[in-house]
Amino acid sequence: MLIPAYQPDHRLAELVGRLDRHRVLVVDDGSGPSYAAAFEAARRAGAEVITLSRNRGKGFALKAGFAHIRNRCPGEDVVCADSDGQHRVEDIEAVAARVELSDAAMVLGVRRFTGPVPARSRFGNTATRMIFKLVTGCAVTDTQTGLRGYPARMLPWLGRVPGDRFEYELRLLLRAARERKPIDEVPIATVYLDGNSSSHFRPVIDSARIYGPLLAFAGSSLLAFAVDAALLAGLVTWTGHLALSAIAARLVSATLNYSVNRGAVFGGCARIPHRRAAPRYAALALASLTANVALLHALNAATGSLVLSKVAAEVLLFLAGYAIQRAFVFRRGPARTRITTGRQAAGIRG
Repeated sequence: MLIPAYQPDHRLAELVGRLDRHRVLVVDDGSGPSYAAAFEAARRAGAEVITLSRNRGKGFALKAGFAHIRNRCPGEDVVCADSDGQHRVEDIEAVAARVELSDAAMVLGVRRFTGPVPARSRFGNTATRMIFKLVTGCAVTDTQTGLRGYPARMLPWLGRVPGDRFEYELRLLLRAARERKPIDEVPIATVYLDGNSSSHFRPVIDSARIYGPLLAFAGSSLLAFAVDAALLAGLVTWTGHLALSAIAARLVSATLNYSVNRGAVFGGCARIPHRRAAPRYAALALASLTANVALLHALNAATGSLVLSKVAAEVLLFLAGYAIQRAFVFRRGPARTRITTGRQAAGIRG
């Protein structure tokens, strides 16, 4: 069990005490001397505690814990839980049991958000879930859950995913979706204590970090669109030839879009070889170029406005192009998300 903790209260030691069947590692994320008693109580309850010299963020604390477990307890699976008492022991046990039985890259304890739930938490998870599905094609019920299980074989991979704060856990999901790694889900209770007042989540700063990786998907296409539109306008003015201008502009913007998508959006240069991605992208670009020219001519004839025609054509091609890139050009293999009941996760039959 891995529990990252920043400025915890008495609930940390209580949780450790209830997890006495497991080896528990607590990472003190630079909480400071004022919280030494809380971590000493966790030690007395049976946890091993490692302390970071200063607050580095939840992602950094998790990675420090993964590295420690990998070095000290090789071959051990890991279940991560929050320190504020909002994960029930029976739910933690269900996730741990599922990790042992599953071949998935990660097991998520997913909340159903029934009963009294703070508005910002309900809205935040709903928005992130919808955006995540849109940009990855992978349905995840609870993208912000802190209760997650990982088999031992995933520890090196977990250490390579960037992110030091709250955005790290979303980056793990994004990377898993890009690499088509299977994800299991186990339903858990939705528990918010005192309106979630114990959370250290900063709505503006941490939301920007969380949504940043998601916006990268759309940002790449917007950048290519801006370059394409600027080149088209300039070349049409210079040459007076719409078709040749559209072809030249699209060649430049497509090259830019391919480089950004391959290197930053769909999994990194080392993961999508040129020999696979480049021919597929070239075929897509050729089809997109043909469609772009045809749409521009048709829409320009119908509307008499090059600007309106360009915007309409790009919206249509953006939706089609993104779906094709995700599903074909940069795809590595079939991804799957499984949802199991708590009884199934614990291996109970009948």
